[in-house]
Amino acid sequence: MRDAPGTFGKAALATRLLNPRLRDHPRRRVVESLFGARFAVDTQDLIQRYIYLFGVWEPHMTRWLQGRLRPGDVFVDVGANIGYLSVLGSGLVGPEGRVVAVEASPEFHRRVLLHRDLNGCANIRAVNAAVSDTRKKLTFVLASAHNMGANSVVPWDGPVASRFETQARPLPELLEPDEIARARVIKVDVEGAEGSVVRGLAPVLDRLRPDAEIAVEVTPDRMAQLGDSVDELLTTMRAHGFHPYRLVNDYTPGSYPAAVRHPGSGPVRWRGPVREESDLIFSRVDADVLV
Repeated sequence: MRDAPGTFGKAALATRLLNPRLRDHPRRRVVESLFGARFAVDTQDLIQRYIYLFGVWEPHMTRWLQGRLRPGDVFVDVGANIGYLSVLGSGLVGPEGRVVAVEASPEFHRRVLLHRDLNGCANIRAVNAAVSDTRKKLTFVLASAHNMGANSVVPWDGPVASRFETQARPLPELLEPDEIARARVIKVDVEGAEGSVVRGLAPVLDRLRPDAEIAVEVTPDRMAQLGDSVDELLTTMRAHGFHPYRLVNDYTPGSYPAAVRHPGSGPVRWRGPVREESDLIFSRVDADVLV
């Protein structure tokens, strides 16, 4: 899957055989990513399974960050999960830079610490906290252990795999002044709570460096269940001089072989309504394609 030349047959192999097999008959291994970092994975979980299979998670986001982060930068990873993007960012910003890995789940926070130590990433500061617009206590629910990254504060009436409560704070309260001033990229992936995270971040948007960019995975349906909207989020970002761009993303296993080998164009300017789950990049650059 990783090393055979070309992509012929790989999409079908991943979709029909390997992805369901590794989900239903999990393997637990330490594997190496395409950028050379090591991760301890359990293939029952979607993200960890893809890292095992393809050596990468979210290949378009991975590639975009590789083109954005430079030595000495600060990368803020809100919703760090097991720390994949945090470890990636650690190597890109180097010893003079810093990564702030914010993760609400105590279990995933421990995994971030494990992967930080496994890869010798001394520049990662891991924070076990939830992020919101005000200080409040939040309840997180995980519906299925097959996608442990789907921990969410969105109400759920069905059976649950796990549940935990934690204290939430606005992101600026979790960051040091120097981290706010030097932040090159802030990534937000919080399964529906992105509206409140951006509201909490709004007071410091004008204090960010001129080339700072903010990546937000927006999920309109989940946001609506929390009384938020993508339109409000877009209005907030535009009011502070940020233009929205959309980055390609596809979570189907069959899309990964081609995405890994054949990178697409950069984020494209988005001018219409956002009606489906999307990776949005907010930048002060005013262009058709963010390069």
